[in-house]
Amino acid sequence: MSKPSDLGSLKIGSYILLPHSDQPSGEPCRIVEYDTSKPGKHGAAKARIVGEGIFDGQKRPHVGPVSMQIHVPMINKKIGQIISINGDTIQVMDSESFETVDISLIDDEVKGKLENGQNVEYWVVMDRTKIMRIKN
Repeated sequence: MSKPSDLGSLKIGSYILLPHSDQPSGEPCRIVEYDTSKPGKHGAAKARIVGEGIFDGQKRPHVGPVSMQIHVPMINKKIGQIISINGDTIQVMDSESFETVDISLIDDEVKGKLENGQNVEYWVVMDRTKIMRIKN
């Protein structure tokens, strides 16, 4: 579900698992701020990052040495077609495997613009699914 990486090798736009109170593995976040400090007299260089949650949109700060091992989530980007819309749940048929998936998480920029028959890109991250954008 995730792969290890050094904190110093990340940049803005990368994805990271940041600690979260109710999830031991962490919350998948996109890095929106990244700053490093130089090594000083009493320690290693530090990286200060702010990650925005993919699923909840919350900003989470994190500080650690640049050599710290963190986890990067494996993001499976798929394309599917909307079959039906039932309130907050949208049923999508995958374009490759033709299996149907019920999705309740929708990105704010496409919310309200979805219709039956549209092709959408959806992401599967840490066993959760979210519709990210409309494909033309």
